[in-house]
Amino acid sequence: MDSFSPERRHYIMSQIRSKDTKPEKQIRSALFKAGFRFRICDKRYPGKPDLIFPRYYAVIFINGCFWHAHEKCRLFDFPKSNKPYWQKKFARNKERDAQNLKYYQDQCWRVCFVWECAIRGKNSRQKIENVKDRIIQWLEEPDEAFLELRGPVVEKE
Repeated sequence: MDSFSPERRHYIMSQIRSKDTKPEKQIRSALFKAGFRFRICDKRYPGKPDLIFPRYYAVIFINGCFWHAHEKCRLFDFPKSNKPYWQKKFARNKERDAQNLKYYQDQCWRVCFVWECAIRGKNSRQKIENVKDRIIQWLEEPDEAFLELRGPVVEKE
């Protein structure tokens, strides 16, 4: 049973955006200030990566821990109500992420996943700087085809 009325739930869900999220803007701003230029959520690219670096043959997906069911993450907790719906939704999101990763790897593009938990919490400015530095290093050293940046692992019972 949902704890909100249908109207309230509709309002809450309508406020969630798929692009221009706060984590996206923070990473974009940091990389732009560092001199990097990129495309944003270009529909021509499968999965509409959050940041596309054609010059480096690299794409970055900035994932929300809840929407992508980030396992062992402090920001993800499985909803208590309507479990079949959420199980199906999270499974489909994970499947889509895997398909996008495979597509870009097959096309010899480099892929980076930045999880929301990598830049949120205490000292978020420092975390954003650390993530920015790691992405810059990854972009400029093309030996590494895949990069995943995440926060600390949390063991849940």
